[in-house]
Amino acid sequence: MLTYIKESIHELRNSVSLPPKAESSNLMVIVAVFSILFALATWGVDSVFGKLIKFYFNNVLN
Repeated sequence: MLTYIKESIHELRNSVSLPPKAESSNLMVIVAVFSILFALATWGVDSVFGKLIKFYFNNVLN
């Protein structure tokens, strides 16, 4: 386990490079937009299923 941790730290210090700030900003905007779109899609599906369930229990079962 210690060997794994040491190798991970070594790799992080020597092999990992961060993208330029402009690229990071562009990627952050893309992730934010897709996160918002996914949240809206999830909300929409949840609303539709909620209305279907209410309709079922109010009209079909009564």
